[in-house]
Amino acid sequence: STMRERKAADPLHSSTDLTEGKEKLRLKQEVGLISGVSLIAGTMIGSGIFMSPEWVLHHMGNPASSLLIWAACGLLAMFGALSYAELGTIIKESGGEYIYILRIFGSFPAFLFAYTSVILVRPAGLAAVCLSFAEYAIAPFYPGCSSPQIAIKCTAAACILILTIINCLNVRLATSVMNIFTAAKLLALLVIVVGGLVLLAKGQTQSFQNGFQGTTAGIGAVGVAFYQGLWSYDGWNNLNYVTEELKKPEVTLPRALMIAIPLVTCLYLLVNVSYLAAMTPSELLSSGAVAVTWGDKVLGSWAWLISLSVALSTFGSSNGTFFSGGRVCYIAAREGHMPDILSMAHVRRLTPSPALLFTSAMSLIMIISGSFTSIVNFFSFMAWLFYGMTISGLLYLKIKKPELPRSYKVPIIIPIIVLMAAVYLVLAPIIDQPQIEFLYIVLFIFSGIIFYFPLVHFKYHPRFLQRVTYHLQLLLEVAPTTRDAN
Repeated sequence: STMRERKAADPLHSSTDLTEGKEKLRLKQEVGLISGVSLIAGTMIGSGIFMSPEWVLHHMGNPASSLLIWAACGLLAMFGALSYAELGTIIKESGGEYIYILRIFGSFPAFLFAYTSVILVRPAGLAAVCLSFAEYAIAPFYPGCSSPQIAIKCTAAACILILTIINCLNVRLATSVMNIFTAAKLLALLVIVVGGLVLLAKGQTQSFQNGFQGTTAGIGAVGVAFYQGLWSYDGWNNLNYVTEELKKPEVTLPRALMIAIPLVTCLYLLVNVSYLAAMTPSELLSSGAVAVTWGDKVLGSWAWLISLSVALSTFGSSNGTFFSGGRVCYIAAREGHMPDILSMAHVRRLTPSPALLFTSAMSLIMIISGSFTSIVNFFSFMAWLFYGMTISGLLYLKIKKPELPRSYKVPIIIPIIVLMAAVYLVLAPIIDQPQIEFLYIVLFIFSGIIFYFPLVHFKYHPRFLQRVTYHLQLLLEVAPTTRDAN
């Protein structure tokens, strides 16, 4: 059948002998504390810190209030992650928000999450990161002026196609790319931080004088500024997607979060201070690629190093986003919420090529139709809608089922603060500056009803879908890497 309920094994961690039907279904618990910290920090530090500062400043109106937004975003990410840590010790399954919504609220809302995540949220995240990669990769070819949009979009599309090939060819190649590029991004940030400290020591503090002058007061503008800032922190929940693979998850999960997120927050604040030490607010606002402008002013003839480092960093981050993009597909397929074809793997390479190809196609559509800021705003709107639902599930468990065993407990005030922030982030931009696109997103989410009731609830599987799945299997040389639970 095209959709069916089954136990899933991740092809990245299972060994499959298709000729003899032998298969290991158990995920290996290989992620320790250091790996957990690297996974969170490496995913969080992507394109945002190199793209979002100018937009946060644009919406807030001055340097001091924009720095406050960056600090508040770090605090909110920390609170959200701690809330997720408790959920991860109650429901010890991989899958993040999907599995928590499924276990707490049931099949229908979980399907809406998987449907929205696979078709919109993850492709939107990948599109935004690839657009920022393109911005930096071609900036040196257009010195002193903005890069043309057509060149940016073509480069971003090429980036997605290269990532698709890398991830479809070999899992080890994809992880090697991720590790190399993580080192590049840390080096780029450290150069910017050190350069900023040198400038401050020389007395370049004019951007911080009268820092709060002209602060924006509108609730919608603050909400959109939060969207741009929180985009840079996105990834704080990544460890919850691999709970089944953590060594001692009840200990590793909270500890990794408490190390990684404060570390990233401090780094982001120092980088923003460095940008403002090198540039006036008006220069920062007019820069299409903030870090490149910083490099031109501080490093002179060596500025190309920053452009190269940031391009490598954002490419590595987009590879990480792409690499982990199939996980919701697999978990949802295990529960009968996704077409089988999206959870299959290549028979020889053991890579989840159908899911990767689908994500690639959706991301290309978003690159053609949207810009970096619009994609980030709508990505954040959808993400915080589901974060809010997940956190409300934790509050339900804390109040109604306090007897459930949990090795880590977060004070109830923390998830309450996160829930209030999620409600604000979802409603504020709609109330203050209503845009028809937000209505389209809500309509899209609920359009999942059309597919849920016939295909999942009533398990109606049209013959033509089965034939399509069969032909796609032959064309892509893929097969299920799982078997029925019985």
